[in-house]
Amino acid sequence: MPANSRRASPSAQMRSVLPGWQAAAKQRGGFDITLLTLVLILLALGLLMVLSSSYPRAYSEAIRNESGSPLDYFNHQLIFAIAGLVIMYAASWIPMAFYRQWTKMIYLVTILLLAAVLVAGTEEGGARRWIYLGFFSFQPSEVSKLAIILLLADLIAKYRARMNTLRYGVVPYVVVLSFPVLLLFLEPHISCIIIVAMVALTMLFIGGMPWKYLLTLFAGVALLGVLAFFVSNHVHVRILAWLNPSAYADDDISYQVRESLMAIGSGGLTGLGPGEGRQKYLYLPESHNDYIFSIVCEELGLLGAIAILLLLALMLLRCIQITMNAKDRFSFLVAAGITAHFGLQTILNILVVTNTIPCTGVSLPFFSYGGTALLMQLVEVGILLSISRELPLSNAE
Repeated sequence: MPANSRRASPSAQMRSVLPGWQAAAKQRGGFDITLLTLVLILLALGLLMVLSSSYPRAYSEAIRNESGSPLDYFNHQLIFAIAGLVIMYAASWIPMAFYRQWTKMIYLVTILLLAAVLVAGTEEGGARRWIYLGFFSFQPSEVSKLAIILLLADLIAKYRARMNTLRYGVVPYVVVLSFPVLLLFLEPHISCIIIVAMVALTMLFIGGMPWKYLLTLFAGVALLGVLAFFVSNHVHVRILAWLNPSAYADDDISYQVRESLMAIGSGGLTGLGPGEGRQKYLYLPESHNDYIFSIVCEELGLLGAIAILLLLALMLLRCIQITMNAKDRFSFLVAAGITAHFGLQTILNILVVTNTIPCTGVSLPFFSYGGTALLMQLVEVGILLSISRELPLSNAE
């Protein structure tokens, strides 16, 4: 990078990388139509499922509180979807050089937000994960996923030739991950830690970390998981309830898993019909959130669930194609991290709702209720679109 570029002020950098929509359009490719179409379809289906799965709960709350509307959850998700699409569009125009210039600042702000949650956050369900901003709640842990992806991509690209040394191939990444993981553990937000750890290991593997270091880090992550089982009652109870459901029959976690399996099983091959599900009538507590896929199976059946999984798989395949065509190593690693995030979170959600792994709060991308999560997912799509613009694929318009 030229010396005068390094000395430029943030405002000057902003003006240099964002010269205006018309000027940028002449220098960059168009939207990747395939990815954009798949995301819009998934987003539309997700909004419809939030409407269906949340209506009974919102109606009950409106009656109990004598205020509100049965459409409250849907309206909230719709607002964040619209805002997310606007930000996605803006993010797709921003060159990757700009993201790389601000990776450290994004990471530091995220750490401050995670710390602020522990001091001034609101508690719900035994966890302190949200900052209430008057008219909506904000979840910094969702921002941490993207912040870590960006900073890891920058470091791996920077130390590419020295990944086989302990100083540059291990230490920076352990330091970067330690702060957010500790803060997330104190919330606690174990599912976010799992996703962050898995995405980080995936990026380090793709980035060229030697096997001896990679296996050591994997063993360290596994050891922390064992330690969490004995230290955190939150983790301890969930694992025991999964291993021995009958012993925890009256526990809320076991109850939710049983209702989830009942919803999935009652859907059969073709489902009960859109909007006709029964478990959402206050039987399944998180029917509009982490367990929305159970309602998908109940209302749309096995065929509908497979169709949605195929759409998600097609989106991931397109993300992989964009990753493989990225113009530089930083863009490649960012795209790989975002793709890993979407893929791992989808897999973990399906495993949780089918009781294949212990219950933990993992949302289904573009479907589960949650404004911050949806907003950040659309921001990540915008970054993928930005990467594809810098080296347009054959069918990008």
